[in-house]
Amino acid sequence: MARVKAKAGSRSKKPASRGAARRAPARKRGVTMTPKPRRPHKFVKSHLREEHFKADGLRTYAHYRDLGVKDATHGMALAHVIRFVGPCDPKVVSKNHLHEADFQMIYVLKGSITTEIEGHGVHTMHPGDCWLQPHSAVHRVLDYSDGCEVLEIVMPANFKTVELEK
Repeated sequence: MARVKAKAGSRSKKPASRGAARRAPARKRGVTMTPKPRRPHKFVKSHLREEHFKADGLRTYAHYRDLGVKDATHGMALAHVIRFVGPCDPKVVSKNHLHEADFQMIYVLKGSITTEIEGHGVHTMHPGDCWLQPHSAVHRVLDYSDGCEVLEIVMPANFKTVELEK
């Protein structure tokens, strides 16, 4: 491939990148941007023990195992394992709701779970499957298998759940 020399004093013009419109606005002269200082995260570990699953979470049909991330990150994130208990009763679990969270990811560890996410349809997920739930997406659990467990990671740790049905 031949190299082309630019004329002295001229600038080479690169084509504008496709993402140029998405760039952050230019900084004003004399204004320096400093990142918000963050407290460092603490080291945390969590060993699997049956007694760590508690019936003190959002849903009556689930037991929650807190993984210690909320305290270690000073509330930046929450990570817990949710174990669905008892046979699925659609009259109890299939209620539309949403979470006011910036980030919510669910990863299936055991069993299967079927959810409906408004605008995205019905999905049955199996071990190794995961989904990223859009901010404030209306959703509901339709079914889960015996022994279903999921890992849920949410940011921030203190988020609001809005129940849309009684």
